[in-house]
Amino acid sequence: MDRTSGGTPLLSLDAVVIDSETTGLDPRKARVIELAGVRLSGGKLAGDHSFRRLLRPAGELIPAETTRIHGIDDAMVAESPLFADVWPDFKAFLGKAVVIGHTVGFDLAVLKRECDLAGLAWKRPRTLDTRLLAQIAAPELAGYTLETLAAWLDVDATDRHSALGDAKTTARVFLALVPKLRNHGIRTIAEAERACLALTSVLDDQMRIGWIDAVEAPARADAERTLERFDSYAYRHRNRDIMRTPPVFVGSGISVHDALARLAKEKISSVFVRSRAGSGVVKAAEAGIVTERDLLRAVARHGAAALDLPVGQIMSRPLAAVSADAFVYRAIGHMNRLKTRHLGVVDEAGRVVGAISARDLLRLRAGEAISLGDEIDDATDAHALAVAWAKLPRVAQSLLAEGLSGRDIAEVISRELGALTGQAAVIAERIMQERGEGAPPCGYAMVVLGSAGRGESLLAMDQDNAVIFEQGEPEGKEDRWFAALGALVADILHEVGVPYCKGGVMAKNAAWRGSVATWRNRIDHWIMRSSPADLLSVDIFFDLRAVHGDGSLAVAVRQAAFDAAEGQAAFAKLLVEDIRTPSSLKFFGGIRTVGGRIDLKMAGLFGLVAAARAIAIRHHVMDRSTPARLGRVKELVHVSETDLDALGEAQGVFLDLIASQQVEDIAHGTPPSNAVAVKRLSVRDRDRLRVALEAVAAIDDLTRDLLFKD
Repeated sequence: MDRTSGGTPLLSLDAVVIDSETTGLDPRKARVIELAGVRLSGGKLAGDHSFRRLLRPAGELIPAETTRIHGIDDAMVAESPLFADVWPDFKAFLGKAVVIGHTVGFDLAVLKRECDLAGLAWKRPRTLDTRLLAQIAAPELAGYTLETLAAWLDVDATDRHSALGDAKTTARVFLALVPKLRNHGIRTIAEAERACLALTSVLDDQMRIGWIDAVEAPARADAERTLERFDSYAYRHRNRDIMRTPPVFVGSGISVHDALARLAKEKISSVFVRSRAGSGVVKAAEAGIVTERDLLRAVARHGAAALDLPVGQIMSRPLAAVSADAFVYRAIGHMNRLKTRHLGVVDEAGRVVGAISARDLLRLRAGEAISLGDEIDDATDAHALAVAWAKLPRVAQSLLAEGLSGRDIAEVISRELGALTGQAAVIAERIMQERGEGAPPCGYAMVVLGSAGRGESLLAMDQDNAVIFEQGEPEGKEDRWFAALGALVADILHEVGVPYCKGGVMAKNAAWRGSVATWRNRIDHWIMRSSPADLLSVDIFFDLRAVHGDGSLAVAVRQAAFDAAEGQAAFAKLLVEDIRTPSSLKFFGGIRTVGGRIDLKMAGLFGLVAAARAIAIRHHVMDRSTPARLGRVKELVHVSETDLDALGEAQGVFLDLIASQQVEDIAHGTPPSNAVAVKRLSVRDRDRLRVALEAVAAIDDLTRDLLFKD
């Protein structure tokens, strides 16, 4: 199956790197005498997957001058097959993968000519050229031969001028170019294609000597790659919507006989097992599970004696669980990967609050994209994370086609950004232990902030994360350990495709990590600040959500922050002191644009979200999402409901338009942003945008009013 789209990161690319040796350098006359390829899988060279064939150029002799280059003469290919005999195998080896080559336009031209001569069908593959990519990454180099690039990038260039040797060298060159391209803002296939197409003089020269275009326009390349439609129910409903409550617990000492009786009485297929005595809340890490199949297997193994065994002896532990706030597709993926039929459902602090079984999911169906979440959870390194993360734009495109709103899509993206950050922490922990730096010195929570915490992230994102740990002083041993963890997490996320935060809101920086006590001191300090300049980025802390570790630490600190800020109108006012929503409508209703686009984050979202957050902090509204905050404020404060409803609707419009634009931009190789091209909007969407911009025009006055209302 072709898993490649314009949004696929170069880091995780599945591709075939090819090379050919020919009878000459004129593609209008040359014949192929050696054909080879090697495979890249998930951005890594698959050494055991290669192709090499010598070919006999029927009716033609190999010139001596070319033999001196590649060492292939007529005697060597006398018994070799013709191109027509080899092409089906080579075509199967290529499959639908992206094809990479050094000056690949030449290889494409000679392959097309051979197909034409043999009467074979030719279909151009999607391609990347290391020669062009190198010029983008290092325009100052004196030359771009394969030898020059191999020396510059310090990669092995063995067995030169054999097709297989050159294919391997080209593969190594490509992999070494990926991080250098990333430094130029080029991360995906479509971005690389777009950058290559800008090298018009090079491409024109290649066309003049008979080569095929080394790259296609991204839009055309993606036009033939359609996605399967899938049931979007699992992306619109959360586990809490379908979970069974309350969860049924039994003590670990209860007998198998009594457990069977409980299943029959409750008409359920499993019970959770407490590992400790008591009746209070139980965390998934401290619980087990016994299913009807476990009980039947025990009876089959031990006979009637099994009925007297304690369930603690046959239970599975720890309990596999998913978050109540996560979407249902996460539960589906988790069950598929773990080969289980039962999951616990946990709250933000990791406490078991419900149960989901395969029966609950029986009527839910989804396509390949359903695996996105669980592939993230199962990733063991940055490459595997990148492979999973590469699906995100395709999922967004499919959900958009299914009719989901931008707000719905933002919630899915935010959940997966949180999962990605959490898994990056898991990988970082393992790396630190492998380096001899030991396990975490105490319990901790990795949290996401801002839009990822609120559930409002779209595809133009960067990192916003922090660490809360149980104990330790600033610059103490615990802090130093978590500083190293934060640095690794930031590097992993950046490599996968979530850039470093330009404002430095990352756990690797001292201001965004600390013990519970340190965070409480910071919070008290924030409330007493007197200048908005001292509070840069502080507001997004109130959006925090735990994505890895002990979630109860994050819950406690966030609660402390809201408690400290309750009623502090002056503090809440400072958070929005310097925020001004620009006027984006002209006198006669036209929309102000720059280069034909309007940045909807700056024109509306930024001020709207900041205002809703500040008002929520002022009135102790602990909901995270902007619509939930506005809705709760309506209940607490006497204010025009029409104004608040209009703001909620405006945010939905902004997210709809941004999501659609980002999906289109990614397909064309344009990095996603919050700027929407007004001319591409339908008449209806332009009208919706005007109404939304009118709604946020009065947000400054409304915010000041609400901050001082009781």
